[in-house]
Amino acid sequence: MPLELVTVPCLKDNYAFLAHDAATGATAVVDVPEAAPILNALAARDWKASHILITHHHDDHIAGLKALAAATGARVIGAAADAHRLPRLDEALRDGDTIRIGMDEGKVIDVPGHTVGHVAYHFPASRLVFTGDSLMALGCGRVFEGTMPQMWQSLSKLAALPPDTLVCSGHEYTQSNARFALTVEPENPALQARAAAVAAARAEGRPTVPSRLSDELATNPFLRAGRAEVKRAIAMEAAPDAEVFAAIRGAKDRF
Repeated sequence: MPLELVTVPCLKDNYAFLAHDAATGATAVVDVPEAAPILNALAARDWKASHILITHHHDDHIAGLKALAAATGARVIGAAADAHRLPRLDEALRDGDTIRIGMDEGKVIDVPGHTVGHVAYHFPASRLVFTGDSLMALGCGRVFEGTMPQMWQSLSKLAALPPDTLVCSGHEYTQSNARFALTVEPENPALQARAAAVAAARAEGRPTVPSRLSDELATNPFLRAGRAEVKRAIAMEAAPDAEVFAAIRGAKDRF
């Protein structure tokens, strides 16, 4: 049985996630921007957090961690590479390591770029990947600590996951990301349709996260930097994919 997913809005535009195994009662919390909304979401379902998975060290992803861990006794899990700047970890993981939530098993994927210690958690049987601020809905995180080639490699890893995977990313940035994406591929009909659907969802106060990887592959300019039509659109037909990605990321930073 796949993990049951709950998206929990936090702060101004952050998301945390609950991943619950009904067979065992195990529940993972992925990222903790603040504790109260997560505790409320757990209580509303009579679930208890057993694990806390952290994608990276930025405060808007860990600010509520100590309070949540104290309230629940959950095991805190994060990247070994970031252990020196995360709250105390009960388990420090590396690329390729596995993590079990109830009956489901996930794998850690190193995705440096936004930060050098950023990780994602992929649960293939549940068709879920928790990407934090690496791959985002119609976007990707700013490259703060890593390099543009690192970020492109990280996104390429995530793009290679099964297309029906749900991408659980850390922020409600999709509408602004859609506006930028349309400057890169204004004639992309899938993008036009998605931008309209996102605008309608936000007008109704509905979240646009998580998103389906197949939709990201069809519309997200940061995943599409290697495609011929995108290279033509920005007059970089002969450029390596990583250079095209860097140009698109730079344009978004100025957008």
